[in-house]
Amino acid sequence: MNKLLFFLICLVPSFAIALSDDNAQPIDVKARTVIIDEKKGLSLYTGQAQVIQGSLTLSAEKIQIFNNQTDVTKVIARGDEKRLAHYKQNQSNQPRFIEATAENITYLISKEMVHLKGNAHLVQGFDSFSGGTLDYDIKNDKVIAEKSKDGTQRVNFKIKL
Repeated sequence: MNKLLFFLICLVPSFAIALSDDNAQPIDVKARTVIIDEKKGLSLYTGQAQVIQGSLTLSAEKIQIFNNQTDVTKVIARGDEKRLAHYKQNQSNQPRFIEATAENITYLISKEMVHLKGNAHLVQGFDSFSGGTLDYDIKNDKVIAEKSKDGTQRVNFKIKL
């Protein structure tokens, strides 16, 4: 149990990047099952998993956190068609929380990129985007949306000027 606490404390300085206050907050993890493999730099949370740090909330049936012994490098949240993975975080340059849902959400920490795949939907301020895949570039405040490979999920967006 002490290794789990140590691992979670190590995550604190590097997991949240959008708000300077987020990275100073403790990480709260909830799940039915937790597997931590320190040698591989991987932790797996399953069963209505939820990770919260400051304004950042990530929830899904399965969440994987990858690290390189000092920093978290990538987070993958996996849902399914019935219960999508969910990402929510306050952004200093937005009037509202950024919220996203998809079957799979990959958060690339160093690139400051959130990749949504499968029934992807993103709300940024008062604008919303949906498609087969979406990439949200946090650093450059840019959204890239694409249709699904089979063409059934076209790109839709609403922009409030």
